[in-house]
Amino acid sequence: MNRRARFSGATFAAVMAATSASAGARVERAASPAANSWLLPADTVVEGASFGEWTGRWWNWALSQPIEPFLDPDGRICDRGQDGPVWYLAGTDGSFDAHRECVVPEGKYLLIPIINMVQMRVPATAHLSSAACEGLRRSAAVNNDNLASAVVLVDGVKVPDVTAFRVRSGRCFELAARNANAAADGYWLFLRPLPRGRHVITVGANYDSGRDRGYGTMVQNFEYVVHVGGRTNLTSL
Repeated sequence: MNRRARFSGATFAAVMAATSASAGARVERAASPAANSWLLPADTVVEGASFGEWTGRWWNWALSQPIEPFLDPDGRICDRGQDGPVWYLAGTDGSFDAHRECVVPEGKYLLIPIINMVQMRVPATAHLSSAACEGLRRSAAVNNDNLASAVVLVDGVKVPDVTAFRVRSGRCFELAARNANAAADGYWLFLRPLPRGRHVITVGANYDSGRDRGYGTMVQNFEYVVHVGGRTNLTSL
């Protein structure tokens, strides 16, 4: 039995307009050295694990919480399950636009989905065949092969070429919270530890896939105000 889940995001104000889910919308490719200085490339390794492995860990984190973090309306559960060198942020389930505030300790990497999905096979088996794993990987790729638009801002600066940050599971992984084997695919941000203070991360993206009536036109809209090292300003943008 296969299950699919996809979680995505779009943005606010000008970014919202740029990422409205319309056919033919283009993927943003504006360059920005300032934004680029915080970004880790898709082939990065952090604490001995690849970018792809970290996305698998993100899915295990997201689906193991008492309240799934992509349902968080305002950041009130941002600190749940955060006990490693990488601090996970979440998108939404596509049914609402989120504006969240979150306090993050200094020295933490940030892993953020731009738009992503996971494909699951239930129940999990310890010896998933290579053919079965490849099937999961192909299914996870369907909507991500049809990214219509993506805009990401870090402290108001546009992230260059979001398509360069597509990350797929190299191997299938166990999704313990669902007793499933899984493959993940999507577009992500992996940020170096940000300096102490207030930072704003705004994300907008949508799919345009005719092959999936359920999620093929998924739209993401979310924004984080991240207070690194302690809350600095309670006033949202």
